[in-house]
Amino acid sequence: MYTQSNLFRVFGLVLILVAVIGGKAQTPSCHSPAPSAPAARSKMVIPDVAVLDQDGNKLNFYTDLIKNKTVAINFIFTNCTTICPPLAATFARLQKEMGDKVGKDVHLISISVDPVTDTPERLKAWGAKFKAGPGWTFVTGEKQEIDKLLNALGTAVSKREDHTPAMIIGNDSKGVWTRTYGLAKVNQIMGVINDVMAGKAEEAMQ
Repeated sequence: MYTQSNLFRVFGLVLILVAVIGGKAQTPSCHSPAPSAPAARSKMVIPDVAVLDQDGNKLNFYTDLIKNKTVAINFIFTNCTTICPPLAATFARLQKEMGDKVGKDVHLISISVDPVTDTPERLKAWGAKFKAGPGWTFVTGEKQEIDKLLNALGTAVSKREDHTPAMIIGNDSKGVWTRTYGLAKVNQIMGVINDVMAGKAEEAMQ
């Protein structure tokens, strides 16, 4: 017969097993955002696909937006009512806190995961809600090109609603890239950006 003490021990073991199994769950999606630790990558191969910004300008993604720059990239779509507005609000706070550094030392990029719907006009109007300024670029384009880009960045999903609240921060000139939680506190994200700008991959992982 189990004593009360033994029952507590068994219950504790069950909780540990649940925690271990739960740690293998899928990456949080639009419906279940949750923090994840930054993970650094020494290399990131980014295709130079043709894209459009929120002003309708034709750009080559790598050449015009990434090459020799430090960037913070998130993923949104304008019809999203769950994590996308908070992701944009986080970028808006970064823009405010970092001031003149945005557009100079670091560039903010929001890529639409629904390029069929998200025209440049829609992205511009959506960005205006968050007072997006210079140095914050919204990206859309032909679905085939955007799909290629999302695949290269490891953020492709079969349904737009399943995209995760990930943020990719990279320093192309130093070859330092890290993936972190896009809804983290702004001062934490700023810390990661500063580390990546300095080429400190190990610090960015902490």
